[in-house]
Amino acid sequence: MNIWFATNNAHKKEELEAILKFSLKIPSDCGLFFNPEETGTTFCDNALLKARELQKLLGRNEPVISDDSGLCVDALNGRPGVLSARYGNENGVKLTSLQKNIKLLDELGNTQDRSARFVCAMVFLLSADRFFLVQETIEGEIVKKNEMRGEGGFGYDPIFLVKEYGRTLAELSSEDKNAISHRGKAGKRIALLIKTI
Repeated sequence: MNIWFATNNAHKKEELEAILKFSLKIPSDCGLFFNPEETGTTFCDNALLKARELQKLLGRNEPVISDDSGLCVDALNGRPGVLSARYGNENGVKLTSLQKNIKLLDELGNTQDRSARFVCAMVFLLSADRFFLVQETIEGEIVKKNEMRGEGGFGYDPIFLVKEYGRTLAELSSEDKNAISHRGKAGKRIALLIKTI
């Protein structure tokens, strides 16, 4: 059975394949143009929207996994939240991950409350009306501007400190990250569901 992953992000594909322990197909593997507009107001809305859009693009009821995830910072009233991937983008100009991290650290400034969480909503869609949805988090805090560190992971990982480890997500091995991350926890729940179908 082919299982599709509704993303064009090769990093996310690689990470989810390691969590699920099986291969996924993504639209770009087959030359499909997939760029749905994420209009949902919640991670769950966007995950389901992306899964349905990919299934519609495929033109058949092949199973699709989709996720929507982001960083929610308490002192910023939950921002960037569902806009994490588009944070700071203006007039068609997209910021790099490093630029987003610097912008967020600048916006947070010297605020004492640095609590934050990554959230991941993940959907396993079988047909338009049959799907399973889970949402998981990982709690942590945002480092100070001069403490951004780590070469692993991607996105906001270098600024997200996992207190139990005393390291950022970008400093953890992929195995350690997948064991505790929002996507890792959601993916493991989806993997268990898939085994029962």
